[in-house]
Amino acid sequence: MIKKLQLLAVLLLTCTFSAFAQQPSYIELLGRQNPWVDSVFNKLNRKQKVAQLLMVRAYSNKGQIYEDSIATLIEDQHIGGLVFFQGGPVRQAQLANRYQQLSQIPLLIALDAEWGLGMRLDSTIAYPYEMALGAIQDNSLIYKMGQYVAYDLRRIGLQMNFAPDMDINNNPANPVINYRSFGDDKYKVAQKGIAYMQGMQSGQILTTAKHFPGHGDTNVDSHQDLPQLPFTRERLDTLEEYPFKQAIQAGISGIMVAHMNIPALDTTRHLPSTLSPPIITGLLKNTLGFKGLVISDAMDMKGVVKFFPEGEADVRAFVAGNDVLELSQNSERAIKLMRKAVRKGKVSKEDLDLRVKKVLTAKYWAGLNRYQPVSTEGMPADLNRPAATALVQQLSDAAVTLLKGDTLLRMLNPAKKTAIISMGIKTPTVFQQELKKTYANSTYFLVDKDITTDELNQMLANLKDYDQVIAGIHDTRTRPQSQLNYTDLVKQLITEVAGHKNTVISLFANPYTITSLPGIEKAGALLECYQKDEAMQQAAVKVITGQLKPTGRLPVTVNAQFKNGAGL
Repeated sequence: MIKKLQLLAVLLLTCTFSAFAQQPSYIELLGRQNPWVDSVFNKLNRKQKVAQLLMVRAYSNKGQIYEDSIATLIEDQHIGGLVFFQGGPVRQAQLANRYQQLSQIPLLIALDAEWGLGMRLDSTIAYPYEMALGAIQDNSLIYKMGQYVAYDLRRIGLQMNFAPDMDINNNPANPVINYRSFGDDKYKVAQKGIAYMQGMQSGQILTTAKHFPGHGDTNVDSHQDLPQLPFTRERLDTLEEYPFKQAIQAGISGIMVAHMNIPALDTTRHLPSTLSPPIITGLLKNTLGFKGLVISDAMDMKGVVKFFPEGEADVRAFVAGNDVLELSQNSERAIKLMRKAVRKGKVSKEDLDLRVKKVLTAKYWAGLNRYQPVSTEGMPADLNRPAATALVQQLSDAAVTLLKGDTLLRMLNPAKKTAIISMGIKTPTVFQQELKKTYANSTYFLVDKDITTDELNQMLANLKDYDQVIAGIHDTRTRPQSQLNYTDLVKQLITEVAGHKNTVISLFANPYTITSLPGIEKAGALLECYQKDEAMQQAAVKVITGQLKPTGRLPVTVNAQFKNGAGL
């Protein structure tokens, strides 16, 4: 039965993409008369119109009381949509069905799924991070990932993905974008972001390029404070904004605006870009000609409410030109303040009507005019279908980057005495277990993050007896940052191991971590594998054992030795 359901999923996936590819895009629909949009719009009073521009937070793991509170909010406030966060796919689908039934107008439901459902939901597949995708040379694989992500989103009752991230990560210390970016080359970021976007839109998912006009060169997390972009208008125009301009030309349906203070574009003190009429209406809508949905970043982030509390951020975002306000601290208060802004003429009635129709057209394009509840039968098997797992491996295989040592890899001898080390971890890894199948004359070594001096010295003494060393450096954190959370002793060990005459090191971590590991470049061979996942470990093993020719290229410049595009 499961195999039949999985085969059905593949067939539905193919048919959905083929059929929908013939339909007009969301941007094309905006210029057309739409009877369904008009019929819904004509029944709305002003309060209901304003409420259509709000999306509120929802979870599927917070219990009945919380779920009921969201249900009450939907019934009382007539909001336009929801943004789901943590939980599980079946629970979320059931909640989406319930909430849609309660809403007089179908809800637009979104998720942050930059690397698929696994970014937010348990029991689902996580595709590689955008930094890893940035290493892939075949963008058709990224397009295919977009198609698969679109299917998964629709399978659980969603219509919008707050992705792709189209920030250029040209600051290695960036605490919030970093591995979520396709890299530091504006052309490649644009190409890969568009491939991902087009794959999703071919599967009837509304997409959102973020975070306009570019959050890549900041060292402040806008969830915690207000970052500033101190750059000239010329630089912003030619660098940060470039991927967004290309995405607009390619027909992206939505753009999310970041919370950043940008003096070159708006000199108002402490004003986030989300609240800036010159940036949203002047630059994005008028100068760049973007006709799709302009969506604010979360309106409960400190980067926007720090200087504009008590609902002032909401009304300013509305006046600035945002079509959708995401995650207000208080949606009831936001509706009142936004209605007041219309009464006072800060937003014209015509402009409000235009934005509401944009939201309703998005719902129509996503199929909500013919809304049907989703079935949860077979959902876990469907979402974790073999074809999706195979694509994760295919993407991982295409991402692994050999930075040096192709000669040494050819010289490795499975018969020789081999030490297989995993660092930063407490239990044997897939990397070690798979290598053992080829290197029978081998021994596992595990190095925890808090190794002692005595343990370090013993390890170095033991390694003298081995002909060759194959080591994996693992960042076990869910979000791979630019610095490893290793002690100085572990870093010293890495330096010593790299100096062994026949050492291959695979770095299952953010490529920027190379700069914090002095001496790692002395290894006979060095593979950058981007993240901790088992598929990446499998890919590294394939390269080391000669089953796979690595084609990945470094998507960022790490240092003078390893620059963007590096790879053998």
